[in-house]
Amino acid sequence: MRFENGRESDNIEDRRGGGGGMAFGGRSIGVGTVVLALVAWYFGIDPSLVLNQGAMAPAATQQQGPARPVTETASEAQARKLVAMVLGDTEVTWGKLFEAAGREYPQPKLVLFRGQTQTACGRGEAAMGPFYCPGDEKVYIDLAFYDELARRFRAPGDFAQAYVIAHEVGHHVQHVLGISDKMRQAQQGRSEAQKNALLVRLELQADCFAGLWAKQAVASGNLTLEPGDVEEALTAASAIGDDTLQKQARGVVVPESFTHGSSDQRVRWFSRGLEQGDVRACDTFKAREL
Repeated sequence: MRFENGRESDNIEDRRGGGGGMAFGGRSIGVGTVVLALVAWYFGIDPSLVLNQGAMAPAATQQQGPARPVTETASEAQARKLVAMVLGDTEVTWGKLFEAAGREYPQPKLVLFRGQTQTACGRGEAAMGPFYCPGDEKVYIDLAFYDELARRFRAPGDFAQAYVIAHEVGHHVQHVLGISDKMRQAQQGRSEAQKNALLVRLELQADCFAGLWAKQAVASGNLTLEPGDVEEALTAASAIGDDTLQKQARGVVVPESFTHGSSDQRVRWFSRGLEQGDVRACDTFKAREL
């Protein structure tokens, strides 16, 4: 994978050196909630659904402290640069798509952190993996996740890393377009299995949006895919399917508990976005089969 323009996003908030964060009033986040969030991520559940549902979190105020210099390894520096370039390219791609639809694209910020950090959705932990918080419209990632992606999930490579960021930006697009809110409204009064089924459609759409970004970026000349890149992303999508994670964790697969989709489904919808590059092709909510 190679970016032709080399543009890095300015919307990066680096908290790895400490010195900043969010202070919350009202309800606090206890250890029990954090543990639930870690378990949720392990089984493929969006941690923001555990950590106060984003919009339900108490109001946050910014706390500024003395920022400390960030010391990073060569691999961390490389990952940081890649993340900034991927985010920058998603800004260009989605900006053009929104403009074509007569709208302005509100760019999300991406927060780099180590260990844990406060968000408008509650406390974020590195073990939760990358996630999007609709409460503050920010993507959060501890770059150590990429080591986990390569080692535990056996999905190395720069395009696999790019897929992760593009997927979370896809959740931001869903938030901006009101898709996430409509999904949560549709969940009201439904059984747990039915709620999970709607979550699966939301996650698969974000996968499709990730593929759509790559297709559009290549078509615009901003991104060049090299041999093996697509396979890297497909391996990552397959590795974090609900069925694969559940089988690794419990030895059994419980489809009604899926919240992100099976490995085959995640690969299928990412591929669909990559092949067609059209927002209309990513309407998982109207699809008869996933």
